[in-house]
Amino acid sequence: MKIFNVTRYRVPALILSIVLIAGFWTYTFVVADGFNFGIDFQAGMIITVDVPSAADEEAIRDALESFGPQVQTVGDTGGRYLVRIADDESVDNFQQTTSSAVSTALVSAFGKIDVVSEEYIGTSFAGSLAASTIWLTLIALALILLYVWIRFKLNYAVSAIVAVFHDVLFLLGFIGAFQLEFSTATIAAVLTIIGYSLNDTIVIFDRIRENSRLVKDQSFRNIINLSISQSLSRTLITSVTTLLAVLAILVFASGSIQTFALSLVVGVLVGTYSSIFVASPILLAWHDRAIEKVHESVSGSKAAPVTANPSAKAKAKSQPEPVRQTAEEIAAATARKAKAKAKKKKKK
Repeated sequence: MKIFNVTRYRVPALILSIVLIAGFWTYTFVVADGFNFGIDFQAGMIITVDVPSAADEEAIRDALESFGPQVQTVGDTGGRYLVRIADDESVDNFQQTTSSAVSTALVSAFGKIDVVSEEYIGTSFAGSLAASTIWLTLIALALILLYVWIRFKLNYAVSAIVAVFHDVLFLLGFIGAFQLEFSTATIAAVLTIIGYSLNDTIVIFDRIRENSRLVKDQSFRNIINLSISQSLSRTLITSVTTLLAVLAILVFASGSIQTFALSLVVGVLVGTYSSIFVASPILLAWHDRAIEKVHESVSGSKAAPVTANPSAKAKAKSQPEPVRQTAEEIAAATARKAKAKAKKKKKK
């Protein structure tokens, strides 16, 4: 089996992630003037209407252009449309006034129509939905942190959560930059990707933990590369099969479900990327820092700087690399030595 040196690219991968995420969010708020919130997160009306003579959704949008509507086809037979119009609080008695004006505009453009249903969403409900969504996401992340902490250790949990945050920020930035509709379907996509990305990360972390116990003559960096290489085929096969299913929805569906599918495609790709190039390098950085702290606590000082003497360098290179232990093993060994010294003092 070929072992890929994945950790070698951790710095370029981190820079790429920061640049893309910062670029997406900057474009969203500086150029696009914020997210394109759907009617779920805005006060407004949802009108279901039968327009048999309408050619397609674009014709409905053209007829209602002055209202800035969101139009979606309902069902497979055609002729029934879901029209969403936001309430910017500039119109008095918005529900009745808008309902009458929409009906008049559609009758003028297409002749006979039939209003099936009308629903008005108030400002308070839209605001509470947005707040509930934020809390739901934060609670989900907190439970994930707790679960990974219990199953592994804190360093694994923090690394997994950072990778999940990376995926959420990237996906939301992509949605905002390309002005995809931000609706409840978007929240469903985000929560789905959180679970998908975490599953990939847990598989790799489980392999790293197992190899840390079995392989004692390798550095933690090499163990991570070995573990990712062993899990790579499984990770890629899972991602490809998931993408095939989601791409089918993206190609053959329409309306909000198509936006949901596009969000999943982006999320699956970035989730696979973060499991390999974000979560594991963060775990490595945490481990290296823990090793430094343990050595400092044992020796009482930092490691001596590397000498500039060429002969000393050559001698150091010729010597075999010592066996490296994990931070937990070194800490446990240090604790055992301290207990042994304490027992000797008591005996004396």
